[in-house]
Amino acid sequence: MTFISRRDLLKRAAAVGAAVDVARRLQPSVEGATEGSAAEGSAKAFALDDHAAMAAAREPLENLTATESDLLEAVVARLIPTDANGPGATEARAAHYIDRALGGALASSRQAYTAGLAALDTYSRSSRGKAFTELSTTDQDSVLIDVETGAATGFTGSSAAFFGLVLNHTHQGTFGDPYYGGNANFIGWDLIGYPGIRTMVTAADQQQLEKHALKPNHKSAYDYETFTKAGKNGH
Repeated sequence: MTFISRRDLLKRAAAVGAAVDVARRLQPSVEGATEGSAAEGSAKAFALDDHAAMAAAREPLENLTATESDLLEAVVARLIPTDANGPGATEARAAHYIDRALGGALASSRQAYTAGLAALDTYSRSSRGKAFTELSTTDQDSVLIDVETGAATGFTGSSAAFFGLVLNHTHQGTFGDPYYGGNANFIGWDLIGYPGIRTMVTAADQQQLEKHALKPNHKSAYDYETFTKAGKNGH
């Protein structure tokens, strides 16, 4: 299934677009994100260890319960997994973005998360004999395939609708503007080779961009005065 393929996920993420304006400006280079020198691989491995350590401690929750948060963290970790190519949704704090946004821009989805996460865990227990968070990654992928294809039972409506909802929000939290709580340390943008917001592009910048060599500036859109700051919850 495509959701466990990093290359396919990055292509899909570029097409989906995030809730924030910045994501619509993404111009990903998937090949550049998945292929690099040995030195680049070593740097990614070092960054991965550092980000994993930061993610170890639970952050204060704004809308999800602790149980829901643990389950969501496990799900997003499989949707955009951490692998040899670099960090994934966990290190980008995609679940943190979703938790925060459920009190604002994604408030209409709060009940869907309550019902959907509960149904996911119930289905995991009935079909695999364990809570989703206790399954091996292989079995977690198997459960998510059932959810993605609509084969999972116990959901309000089709399980595929819930899968699509979470996948879309995971893309937003991984590749959207970090101002909104996800894409921590610009992990998502670095992963797909997006160099960052430019309010002005020089001829030299354009040449570098065409060669996929423009140096990332690691700036949020809201670091520029020309952008109006919306609330972190989307208000």
